[in-house]
Amino acid sequence: MPDELVVSRTLVIPATELRERFSRSSGPGGQGVNTADSRVELSFDVENSPSIPAHLRTRILNRLANRLVDGVITIAASEYRAQLANRAAARERMTALLRQAAEPPPPTRRDTKPSRGSRERRLTDKKRRAQTKQSRRVRHDD
Repeated sequence: MPDELVVSRTLVIPATELRERFSRSSGPGGQGVNTADSRVELSFDVENSPSIPAHLRTRILNRLANRLVDGVITIAASEYRAQLANRAAARERMTALLRQAAEPPPPTRRDTKPSRGSRERRLTDKKRRAQTKQSRRVRHDD
């Protein structure tokens, strides 16, 4: 398993900044249910990390604000029975989450005017529809 998390070309998180904590998984088990610490909690201090550039740090902190606790993001993985598989799953999820939070915002949308042809088509369709409805009316001559 690689020691560092490669989020993008410009963002690589060294293993020294990641904290792993192991505990027992909940749910059904077997003989090793009381002894195997297969659940993994992977934590990363986004706020105080020296490996995140300043322009990315503010973007990541803003986008992950509801998931951070004191500037630290924590991912828990317990879907596999093996600790190694849970470690890999937690690292994958952390990488995907940081990659998504670090990507640049989409370009702003510029308003466009409807084309001359589309305006003319809309008006002719309106006139045609109005004539259709006009022809359906019953006229009462007094």
